[in-house]
Amino acid sequence: MWLFVIDLGIALGAGLYESRIVVRRWIGSSPDGVRHWNAEAARQDDTERRFWGLVTTVPLTLLTLANLIAAWRAPGPVRGWWLAAAIAALADRVITFGYFIPTMVRLMRAPDSPESVAVAIRWAQLNYVRLAMLAAALVTALKAFSLSR
Repeated sequence: MWLFVIDLGIALGAGLYESRIVVRRWIGSSPDGVRHWNAEAARQDDTERRFWGLVTTVPLTLLTLANLIAAWRAPGPVRGWWLAAAIAALADRVITFGYFIPTMVRLMRAPDSPESVAVAIRWAQLNYVRLAMLAAALVTALKAFSLSR
């Protein structure tokens, strides 16, 4: 469980950093206020292969599945909190693999167009929902961890 808590914390912190700092390089505005999609900046940053793949794509997914199984078998009051954490993390993993990764792969190949900008902005906005799921998973995992001691 402690690895799960640590990885959730790293994923949440990195996700907040990416959404507040890095995404601004990808979705910019010209002086006249027109929004632009910068696929080259997204490809240069390549956060999936440089960071996310090492921290969440594989490790957090495996930790989520392992903690889901362990939480199901856990006794007493820790079980509910642990299951809630694992389910919230599983929801994050499902939308990450189902929407966020495929959409970013398409965006990294997309030219700057109003359609690309709209998809990128929607991706960035929905990312806050994913971060809320991670925050819920982290808080409930911390509660479960405190009850397990």
